[in-house]
Amino acid sequence: MPAQYPLHPHIVLLSNLTQFSPMLYLTGFPGLETIEHWIFIFFFLMYLVAISGNCFILIIIKTNPRLHTPMYYLLSFLAFTDLGLSVSTLPTTMGLFWFKSHGIYFGACQIQMFCIHSFSFMESSVLLVMSFDRFAAICYPLRYMVIVTGQRVVRAGLIVILRGPVALIPIVLLLKAFPYCGARVLSHSFCLHQEVIHLACTDTTFNNLYGLSLVVFTVMLDLLLIALSYGVILHTVARVASKEERLRAFQTCTSHLCAVLVFFVPMMGLSLIHRFGKHAPPAVHLLMANVYLFVPPMLNPIIYSIKTKEIRHAISKLLG
Repeated sequence: MPAQYPLHPHIVLLSNLTQFSPMLYLTGFPGLETIEHWIFIFFFLMYLVAISGNCFILIIIKTNPRLHTPMYYLLSFLAFTDLGLSVSTLPTTMGLFWFKSHGIYFGACQIQMFCIHSFSFMESSVLLVMSFDRFAAICYPLRYMVIVTGQRVVRAGLIVILRGPVALIPIVLLLKAFPYCGARVLSHSFCLHQEVIHLACTDTTFNNLYGLSLVVFTVMLDLLLIALSYGVILHTVARVASKEERLRAFQTCTSHLCAVLVFFVPMMGLSLIHRFGKHAPPAVHLLMANVYLFVPPMLNPIIYSIKTKEIRHAISKLLG
């Protein structure tokens, strides 16, 4: 069962209407209602940094011909998925903290969870393709331009875009067929499949197994392949005689490694909390979910702006 929260006064009315109106109830930070305006400002600033930062990255890559290379095409894919992830949670989060709008129709909840999980799977896949790009650049530098071409990057991008959403369609649509009991209270200001499925009053074994398999064969497999690619990269770099060359090779991977850690560590933490931390304090669930969804889109543009020389040069040229 998801983390339990004290019932809000509006929940009583909402629970009485659930048999006529398919509504769910979103929650913010229980016990912190008196400072929700400050929480709104905090989230607003995070959204501002994430959306403006990723749009800035996309504009720089689009307008700078020198950045029309496979590596930066992949970076634009990453910025696009981060932008999508931010926009997916924005309506309900801002609506809850600014307009005190707690209710969400079930259909809207399905659309939101589909978008959130789709963009999460896309980001995982983009990070995997980026690791292959680094693998080819370091392990096969003389053949890099032949191995990694713009056409191949576009094909990989299409696979990345389609893989997650196509796989998610069955379990998201099946949610509509389940009966739901009680007040239908969610623990966050947005909809996640692993939370909604716990509200069903029937056997949800198929959804649970399908969802677990989806995570294993997408996110976990991506993480394993990223780890393997970096294992080969480390082995290759270790054989380089020059210390300067080893350092230069590692520096080309720094931004990607930071992006991998920023994305996968909170995601794994959230999955573990939902599956094994049923008795964990509600604050832990809230913290992990918000870090997982809000921090990567905010930090990735900052990481690549600081660590990537070409992006820094393009920014200084644009601002100068």
